[in-house]
Amino acid sequence: LREPGLNLRVVQLFRDPRAVHNSRLKARQALLRESVQVLRSRHRAEPRGSPRHQQQHLLLPPGLLGGGRASQPQHRAEFFLGGALEVICQAWLRDLLLARSAPGWLRRRYTQLRYEDLVREPRAELRRLLHFAGLTVPSALEDFVLNMTRGAAYSSDRPFLISARDAREAVHAWRERLSRQQVRQVEAACGEAMSILAYPLSGT
Repeated sequence: LREPGLNLRVVQLFRDPRAVHNSRLKARQALLRESVQVLRSRHRAEPRGSPRHQQQHLLLPPGLLGGGRASQPQHRAEFFLGGALEVICQAWLRDLLLARSAPGWLRRRYTQLRYEDLVREPRAELRRLLHFAGLTVPSALEDFVLNMTRGAAYSSDRPFLISARDAREAVHAWRERLSRQQVRQVEAACGEAMSILAYPLSGT
């Protein structure tokens, strides 16, 4: 970031963890290996006997990391996805706390973007991002962003399909698809990061 020949800028994209969990559940099989790798990375990084090593994963039943069997094997993929989300939220929290106390040279080269803000105000957020990067805003790019976030429908069955859709529908889709228990678990695992990012808790 301080290399004068690079002029590097960092844009970090965040999304409501409940919506992230909802999307990951819909693609659970495709993301299973990735989730296991995320979990193993934290398990290896933490010294045995540390508080985090001993802490039970809020979204992962005991036994899975240690080779045991889950009480409901048919939900194994969902458990791994949930445990990986907890690791992701902890990484977010570290980044957010670092950004809060960052020196001026870092703050000038780093900005955050919430997915929800982008799909609600695509033109305004696009202009903000390009201004941050020192780039102009071509009208064709504005039209493209508006088209991609204001499509005719929202396809919940294919969450990673790149197509024009009404992305505003995706903002609160988790409310209809996650159970109250799933919402509570995500909020328990990700609450600190959600608070900094101004995502209100559901109160369930």
